[in-house]
Amino acid sequence: MAKEIPDLVAEVRAGTGKGAARAARRAGMVPGVVYGGDVDPVAIQIPFNELLKKLKAGQFKSTLWNLKVEGQDDVRVICRDVQRDVVKDLPTHFDLMRLRRTSKINLFIPVEFVGEEAAPGIKKGGVLTVVRPEVELVVTAGDIPEKITVDLTGLNIGDVITISSIELPNGTKPTIDRDFVIANISAPAGLAASDDEEAEGEEGEAAEA
Repeated sequence: MAKEIPDLVAEVRAGTGKGAARAARRAGMVPGVVYGGDVDPVAIQIPFNELLKKLKAGQFKSTLWNLKVEGQDDVRVICRDVQRDVVKDLPTHFDLMRLRRTSKINLFIPVEFVGEEAAPGIKKGGVLTVVRPEVELVVTAGDIPEKITVDLTGLNIGDVITISSIELPNGTKPTIDRDFVIANISAPAGLAASDDEEAEGEEGEAAEA
């Protein structure tokens, strides 16, 4: 199932250049430009509060957006740059790039864990420790997976889940070459503490001997 692409609503901006950009900011808007896709660039603007909210939510530049501008066809875009005020660190301008359905892009895809009830390690009290709740993948713009599924069936305390042990959706691959950790099943805090105490006791006995 393809991941749902969120909407990014913008307006056409009248005029270009520094004067038009300043006028947009005075009106509570953030000026921007949409380029690429073998068509002319279009000057747009987004309400300051809306853009700031999306920026604060995180991963604005690694999210594929469905750009909606009144009077124009919807288009898939990705943010290539957000310029900020050097003092206030607030957005002052942004650049969006149009994408074809076949374009390859880097996106963060959420990880879903299933099969906990069939994991012996969790039944024994082990704790699922998630290192990466989402993974950055190279995906095709027209076929973005909704999630990555990790099956915990049969896993015991101490088992580690790495990216190589997961079956990734067709047409995707990690942006990192090394075999990184997604999650592990760790011993419960009480059990880990008692193990440490036992180990310390054995070491003490060995020292006395």
